[in-house]
Amino acid sequence: MNKKQLLLGLLSLSAFASLAQTPVKKRPITSRDMYRLQTISDPQVSPDGKWVSYGLSSVDSTKDKRHSDLWMVSWDGKETVQLTNGPDSESRARFSPDGKYISFVSSRQGATKTQIWLMDRRGGEAKKLTELKTDLEEYVWSPDSKKIALVLRDPDYADSAKTKIRKPYVLDRYQFKADVKGYLEKSPVHLYVYDLATKKIDTLTTGNYDETSPVWSPDGAQLAFVSNRTEDPDRNQNTDIYLMEARKGAKMKQLTTWSGADNSPAWSPDGKRIAYLRSTASGNFLMYDQPVLAVMSREGGEPTLLSKTLDRPVRNPTWAKDGQTLAVSIHDDRQVYIGQYTLADGKLTKFLAGNRAISSLEAAPAGNWVALVSEPQLPAELHAIENGTLRRLTHVHDDFLAPLELATVEGFTSRSKDGAQVSNILYRPANTPANKKLPTVFFIHGGPVAQDEYSFDLTRQLLAAGGYAVVAVNYRGSNGRGLDYTKAIYADWGNKEVLDILGAADYVAEKGIADPERLGIGGWSYGGILTNYTIATDTRFKAAASGAGSSLQLSMYGVDQYTNQYETELGAPWKNPEKWLKLSYPFLKADRIKTPTLFMAGEKDFNVPSSGSEQMFQALRSLGIPTQLIIYPGQYHGISVPSYQKDRIDRYVQWFDKYLKPKNL
Repeated sequence: MNKKQLLLGLLSLSAFASLAQTPVKKRPITSRDMYRLQTISDPQVSPDGKWVSYGLSSVDSTKDKRHSDLWMVSWDGKETVQLTNGPDSESRARFSPDGKYISFVSSRQGATKTQIWLMDRRGGEAKKLTELKTDLEEYVWSPDSKKIALVLRDPDYADSAKTKIRKPYVLDRYQFKADVKGYLEKSPVHLYVYDLATKKIDTLTTGNYDETSPVWSPDGAQLAFVSNRTEDPDRNQNTDIYLMEARKGAKMKQLTTWSGADNSPAWSPDGKRIAYLRSTASGNFLMYDQPVLAVMSREGGEPTLLSKTLDRPVRNPTWAKDGQTLAVSIHDDRQVYIGQYTLADGKLTKFLAGNRAISSLEAAPAGNWVALVSEPQLPAELHAIENGTLRRLTHVHDDFLAPLELATVEGFTSRSKDGAQVSNILYRPANTPANKKLPTVFFIHGGPVAQDEYSFDLTRQLLAAGGYAVVAVNYRGSNGRGLDYTKAIYADWGNKEVLDILGAADYVAEKGIADPERLGIGGWSYGGILTNYTIATDTRFKAAASGAGSSLQLSMYGVDQYTNQYETELGAPWKNPEKWLKLSYPFLKADRIKTPTLFMAGEKDFNVPSSGSEQMFQALRSLGIPTQLIIYPGQYHGISVPSYQKDRIDRYVQWFDKYLKPKNL
């Protein structure tokens, strides 16, 4: 090498080193990034505590659908192993209790029904374990790893003819339709036990009732499960916990007698007690309720209600390995943190409170836990919880986040016209000057019994990247603020929630955050319903996007899936027509609406059918108010096709841009 070549080589190395030290320029998130975002789910801890399995869902843009594979990460987070990597999706990985196998479910090899597959942890290809002819709803290993409890749906023979033309639906149920499932004939789900040695399946339950959520007793002799065995389960939510020996012909014993909901049973490690979730209230309809952590003897009897005085919803009851404590996730005013109850004295210890949301809690050895943790600028990642502190295990989203400049996220409290204090979350575009007034979109959550949390919110991040301040309002009817706050809108829709949205709008305008002349509003499901209520009440919003909403509530009776709610909360339409007409004011007083509105719906939605959006579109079109209707082909209440998900957010931004960002500004 001559001197000139050496000099050029040194200059090239210097330039490369300089480039490597230059930070990557960040950019706003765009709808195209939706194809890069993966989703972690269903963490499971291996029996020896050394590994955690999880599902990882990604978008296959060529097929325009999501694809799920199975992965494992070591407890120290240093090793990551992909377990499956084929053309078919796999999910619900479970370690056999003896640690020898990992099972999962898949419709591999063109199977028409989902089957259980078994993977030997020593190596080799997964083998198909079952040859099921009907739908598999749940499965769970026995403690000795010799059997698997199955929840199977009774076969549907309506389309088994050679012509493949389905027979007419014959419907006589009170609840005769449901989103995704469609029209509901009598096809209950029952319990079975699969023997791995003989490959035989024993039937444990039969009849017209459903049996779900089976859990094995630690000695493997019995199964606890959930069932509603009232005269007509369609007319109430009165589930109870039952117990039976895990053998054919065994009789079941009812353990709970509460005339509300009892579910999510979990055995104590010593097999003496069962923890579960119980509704606060009794009655036929429990949407505005919140679950309480309960513990009872395996023999039944009066339970101990550990979280009765907490006045916050709890989920995911999980025993510590030593059986001395029970952990739950607690939903509390935009946060979701862990609460741990000591069985001896009922004392609650809260930990990991903060601006984050924790879910999918699983026990690990030595008093540790595993959970999914999401933060405002971090999609959910697996974390170990040791001595009450978090340690991140996965880094699935590092590449997704690396080039992105995300909105800043902060909470604020507003006061409504009637004095109610309302908790909200504000998203500001990155690098926005503190004193700059922004066009602002109120994106309203559905439910209504849910809460906007300090977790990663893709839709609001994308709206903020479009140059908008985005406001999430936890209006009355939301959870996380106590039972009275949730029940405040009972039979009074479109009143207090609208006051809360307008109170939040007043706040951001007064604080100089929002430009009061450039306000928009939108949402999906109950968020779409509230969008309609709000624009029919106040004309300050210059653009709206109402997704999967309704307004002429009277027309929804018998068309959607909420008949039990309607008859319990509002009364039958022929008995209480005035109430129904009062709650239908966005349609009946549509001539008050001046807001240009985009309506959207899924073609096959049985939750809030597309007719709700179609009616409002037709009303505004007849009135000459700018409007548009988008119907997503073949979609249910939740839009699942990736290109449709991208299309929806693109249309949100385009619609708001058209009316909130006029070209002369």
